Amino acid sequence: MIRILLACAGGMSTSLLMNKMKAEADKRGIEVSIDAGPEKGIEDRMGSFDVLLLGPQVRYVLKNVEQICTGKVPFDVVDMRDYGTMNGANVLD
Repeated sequence: MIRILLACAGGMSTSLLMNKMKAEADKRGIEVSIDAGPEKGIEDRMGSFDVLLLGPQVRYVLKNVEQICTGKVPFDVVDMRDYGTMNGANVLD
């Protein structure tokens, strides 16, 4: 099972994307656990996720995330278009 953390400013809009990603994973037969939450708790949650995805509105924390996650878990910023359209398939890719 792949554990994904979607981090954004407050977790509200990311929760919508999380549901779209879960539906897409189910359709593809991929076992995932996806959680959404604020970017401020990333360091405290290390070890509870395998992949970190940042919402585009918090890309400003990328340097801090690099220090926390490099060599431990893969991370990236979700494409702004995919986030805006809630394209769970593209984000899951």
